[in-house]
Amino acid sequence: MIIGALKCELFIYDAGSLKAKRAVVKSLVVRLGQRYNLSVAETAYQDLWQRTELSIVVVATTKKRCDQELQRALALIDADPESERTLTEIEWL
Repeated sequence: MIIGALKCELFIYDAGSLKAKRAVVKSLVVRLGQRYNLSVAETAYQDLWQRTELSIVVVATTKKRCDQELQRALALIDADPESERTLTEIEWL
C-alpha cells in the first residue's frame, strides 16, 4: 500500500474578500473530491484572501496509480482560471 501526499499553494487572483476566496476554494475542493478517488482539504492561510494551501492524499496499491491520481488532480487545479499554483510538494509514505 502506498500513500501519496501532495501539498500545493495557490494564488487566487480576483478574491477581494475571504468570502470570494472561500467560493473558489470550495469549488476546487468539491470538484476534486467528486471526480477523483482522493481526500482534499484547505490546510493553511485560511485568514488570507488571495492565498491558500490545499493538501491532497491518495491511497493505492501502487506508486504509479497514486501518481496518476495526483497528476490528474494537479491538472484540474491548473485548469482553473481563477487561481494559479505556486508551490507543490509531493511525499510518498
